[in-house]
Amino acid sequence: MLWRLGRLSVITGMVAALGLLPLLGVSGLALKAGADGFTSLPADFTLPRVPEASTLYASDGETVIATFGDQYRINSDSEDIAEVLKQAIVAAEDARFYEHNGVDSKGIVRALVSNFSSGEVTEGASTITMQYVRQVLVYTAESPDEAEAAIETSPDRKLREMRYALAVEQAMTKDEILTVYLNTVYFGHGAYGVGSAARVYFGKNADELDLNEAATLAGLVQSPSEYDPISGDAEAAKDRRDYVLDRMVDVGTIDAAEAAEVAATPLPLHPGTLPGDSGADGSEYGFFADYFESWWSRQEQFGSTVQERLALLNGGGYHIVSSLDVGLQKAAEDAIAAQQPKDSPYALGSVVVEPGTGQVKVMAVNRNYSADTEDNGDGNYPNTTNPLLSGGSDFHGYQAGSTFKMFTMLAALEAGMNLDTAIYSPHRYTSQYFGGGGTSSCGVYWCPSNDNTSMTGTHNMWTAFGRSVNTYFVQLEERVGADKAVEMAERLGLEWTTDVDRTQAAAAVDWGSFTLGVASVTPLQMAAAYAALAADGEYAEPTPIAELRDFNGADVTPEPRTEQVLEPDVARAAVDAARCTTGYGAASGACAGGTAGQVAGIVGGPVAGKTGTTDGDSTAWFTGFTPNLAVASFMADPDDPGNLLQPWMTSMPTNVSAQVLAAGWRADPSGEFTPPQELVGNGFNTGIGQPPGDGDEPGDGPGDDTTDPGDTGDDEDPTEPVEPGGPDDPGNPGGPPGDLPGLFGRRQTGLEAVSYSSNHIKELSAGQPDAPGVADAAGSVLRSSARRDFF
Repeated sequence: MLWRLGRLSVITGMVAALGLLPLLGVSGLALKAGADGFTSLPADFTLPRVPEASTLYASDGETVIATFGDQYRINSDSEDIAEVLKQAIVAAEDARFYEHNGVDSKGIVRALVSNFSSGEVTEGASTITMQYVRQVLVYTAESPDEAEAAIETSPDRKLREMRYALAVEQAMTKDEILTVYLNTVYFGHGAYGVGSAARVYFGKNADELDLNEAATLAGLVQSPSEYDPISGDAEAAKDRRDYVLDRMVDVGTIDAAEAAEVAATPLPLHPGTLPGDSGADGSEYGFFADYFESWWSRQEQFGSTVQERLALLNGGGYHIVSSLDVGLQKAAEDAIAAQQPKDSPYALGSVVVEPGTGQVKVMAVNRNYSADTEDNGDGNYPNTTNPLLSGGSDFHGYQAGSTFKMFTMLAALEAGMNLDTAIYSPHRYTSQYFGGGGTSSCGVYWCPSNDNTSMTGTHNMWTAFGRSVNTYFVQLEERVGADKAVEMAERLGLEWTTDVDRTQAAAAVDWGSFTLGVASVTPLQMAAAYAALAADGEYAEPTPIAELRDFNGADVTPEPRTEQVLEPDVARAAVDAARCTTGYGAASGACAGGTAGQVAGIVGGPVAGKTGTTDGDSTAWFTGFTPNLAVASFMADPDDPGNLLQPWMTSMPTNVSAQVLAAGWRADPSGEFTPPQELVGNGFNTGIGQPPGDGDEPGDGPGDDTTDPGDTGDDEDPTEPVEPGGPDDPGNPGGPPGDLPGLFGRRQTGLEAVSYSSNHIKELSAGQPDAPGVADAAGSVLRSSARRDFF
């Protein structure tokens, strides 16, 4: 905003009045320079918008989650400021505010007399307009020296304030000046402007202030620390309040009786939330606030650099209605607290994402978001600022176990395989992938096994997904290609943030263990990925906001970033299989039990999902969804992955997820899963897998565990390595895969050969005549051949 002074006849008189400056705190030696300098000051006064903190609210638009800004300020329009406060401020700071033109000559004379009588500077004759100009000059200072010059006691400062005050009065009405002044002045306790002061001291809005509260606030302006009614001298604060009441009587705003009545009452303190550190620190919803700030820093619409984006957040005065649902958050927190205390080394957390929009509704974990670690135990609990739910910096998440089987199934469905695809699944299977040693290796190959021998048999996608049959999904991955499963996960928003995972993903065709969830991911990523299934294959990038308004009130909410990453029927087919896990039952096929068969009864509506545990039970998961919400819950020790969960702990994420989804369904019991139209096959007539125990009801068949205690089969009953192809090998029959002839002589379907690189073949063929050339040729053919040619 720019104002021009123009020709003002008052200037000559004001310069003459500067002869009074010595008794207003200005050295007489500076008078000549000051008077000459007055006319040389520019007649332009540029006022930038005063920095205002941005406020983050919950989805109800009322619950404050956090404020972001170096100064806690809530700018208020004139109609949003109580009239009695305006009256109190004018009476206390500038009784002739409505009479002068920015510089009060009578006030200067009054200050002269007062200062002469006392022999010291007790009054400075600064009007409200001049005080406002001073604040603006501080805000617009481009260096510490400029800021210091704006508040120093000097003729230059007084002259500058006077000249600019005249300019302001030419361009703005008195009410406009008073309003911007009240939005600028500091009231103490971190509150800049009357909007934040009313919240800090009285827990209310500025238009709700009464006479007692208004007089108390007006008394703070002269010396906020000296008259601080919360942590300062309460008696001094009361005396100052009473002084303001007397001044209001003097100017005729109130009568003596009103003043006496208020003066006889205590200070009216009902402190609201005092401004603490900017951002997530100290917030009840700190993990969500931290995620929001991280999200904001990555949005290019808010600036070209992270620094620019955060500066805009901290000073832009945004009104941000977040996606956080406080009711659902409370349900998640209660469910977590019932399972695991905050002082447990095991973190138990949950994230909820809305399908179709990506709005993050819940971020709950059994930790306090706080940098105060003085009372912590051996690890980062109960207080931490690690992004346990959203990831970032050096925090990469957790291995997700069998929840990754979803990506293999989606890749297979997209490749045209039906849900009734039948694969014999032995207890232990000798895969085409090379092993890394340990009990899941047999020779040079990776030989995963199932959780228990009751899973042995022929399965389809319904039964294998519901019961989490490892050896089914490893074979399905071989058919479709591990690289296709990895690409599917990436399409659904997963990113690889560890060096190990990035290396594996770069050679994804050989990442056989991917289907069993060895990669590190966050609950936020998994909730968003599974949310796409409930949205018929539309992936929505997670977002923490529902509505964003700038300081002018303009709606600047970004559009949801969505993409149709799956054909709707592919997503629907996957959902149909995932219904088996929860006991809800498939629409187009027969389930044979589920690892979380109790969930459907708890939720009371349509629900699908997948359990997951990692090798040795270092991490447990449940990721699932209703038509309206997707949840990912996990449990692990973030400080020590080797601190394995006890067997009875692995069901805790499932229990938490069930309670959260149930709360969501009670709030909005609408919607149903759409059955797939294709990709079903024979459906109910498959007659394969382990049949249900009683009729065709899901969730009661043999081997129907309520948890998924192991994704490699090593957890409860480790199997010693056996000779591939030998009499003790429970895997697929065939010749030993140990040397090159055996490789090409075993199961000449080409299923495993597709994933072999020529480098691997060279390793096995070392020392065999002409083998390297054969290996190169084989590798070339395998890479160029379509995988379907081998099925």
